[in-house]
Amino acid sequence: MDFLEPDAFFELASFEHRDVFADCKYVWDALGRISGYLEQHLGANVADVKCFKRPLPATVVLWQGKTLTGGFEIIGGDATKGGFIVSIEGRETTEASVLWEGSVLWDESISIGAGVIIEPGALVKGPTIIGPNTEVRQGAYVRGRCIVGAGCIVGHTTEIKASVMLDGAKAGHFAYIGDSVIGREANLGAGTKLANLKIRDQNIRVMAHGTRILTNLRKFGAILGDHVETGCNSVTNPGTVLGRGCQVFPLTSVRAGYYEPNSVIRG
Repeated sequence: MDFLEPDAFFELASFEHRDVFADCKYVWDALGRISGYLEQHLGANVADVKCFKRPLPATVVLWQGKTLTGGFEIIGGDATKGGFIVSIEGRETTEASVLWEGSVLWDESISIGAGVIIEPGALVKGPTIIGPNTEVRQGAYVRGRCIVGAGCIVGHTTEIKASVMLDGAKAGHFAYIGDSVIGREANLGAGTKLANLKIRDQNIRVMAHGTRILTNLRKFGAILGDHVETGCNSVTNPGTVLGRGCQVFPLTSVRAGYYEPNSVIRG
């Protein structure tokens, strides 16, 4: 079933972490590979912050392998477009990452790319990779086993666990992303929930072109292909698989199963 392979959903050639999808028969097989991928590729770089499981008492800047607690001025800008400027000893750069006072790193198993912003009140647990020019906004909860690409937004009071966000994916407000994959430049409207656990104790099945496929996953939220958009307060049921360019109307409860690319899904 070529239409359920990762390449049918995502442009992977330029995605730094594309190997998590390598040789997957079904796109959701990548969910079971996240932990192993992180073990091999994490490259943690926050040990020198030396403040874990509690809010940072002062803003910290990561730059060129250094952890800075002073000697910088934060000018600002749009991080997701590579335009967040920090002046370090009089030299302006967009390559510095800012961990604002009041943000929380739970452990050392975290990799933070260049130009990342972690706002006050956000909490990040490892193992997690956060790609360059990504914003982790106030109140966000990154629960671990996450691969977040470049130029992403993990928004205000958004929770993400055991999931992958490809480059440019955005969940700006009040979202839940559990055991899911969000494609390139996909956008979750405010309040979108990707439910990942059925009420009944059973593995999740996906209906695709009249065939019911056993995923062997107890927890499986959704696959959102590149450029998928969900409306505000929409919910996907466990085992929802949306092809590229699908649109989900606001307040819609999306039934589990496979949807062809560019489908429009109404409540």
